[in-house]
Amino acid sequence: MVTPAPSLPKDFSQLSLTEAAELLAARKLPPVDQWHPERSGDSFMEIRADGSWYHEGGRINRPAMVKLFSTILRREADGSHVLVTPAERLRIAVEDTPFRAVEMKSEGEGAARQLVFRLDSDDLVMAGPDHLLTFGSNPDSPDPRLHVRGAIGNGLDARIDRALYYEIVEMALADQSDPPAIWSNGAQFPLVDR
Repeated sequence: MVTPAPSLPKDFSQLSLTEAAELLAARKLPPVDQWHPERSGDSFMEIRADGSWYHEGGRINRPAMVKLFSTILRREADGSHVLVTPAERLRIAVEDTPFRAVEMKSEGEGAARQLVFRLDSDDLVMAGPDHLLTFGSNPDSPDPRLHVRGAIGNGLDARIDRALYYEIVEMALADQSDPPAIWSNGAQFPLVDR
């Protein structure tokens, strides 16, 4: 049985990095990449660019429902998105990215820095080798994203909110690396993808 993501035990800004790491380790998601049901169809759902979820044109206002659906979300090889269970696979339209990174916690500096993001689904993701930060190839039109889960390059991403992006840029510029880059969990991420 799939259960929604638990609510954070206290305000995200009050979590220590150790507490965040414990929550990350305790989080168990359904093995959606292992499920290949024969029955498929359309969920008549969409995730809009602002991160809001809709079903048949009406907004889903119950956060617990959104959290539940977010745990069974998968990106297919063709780039489409589906909600998948062992019994069925249902298409879901995604305007931009399925998640948004809405809060960030940073500890350490330079190569010792760790960045943990809270998503709009209340999931926590620590940027690093398995959760890449990308910023796009055009510095005049940044495209800040965080890889959340699934195969890198074809998995699920979160759009990093503009205010968080500016915080990341400030930290990277303070680190004075050339070219400007941000570190997290032992991985370096240039502010302009090459």
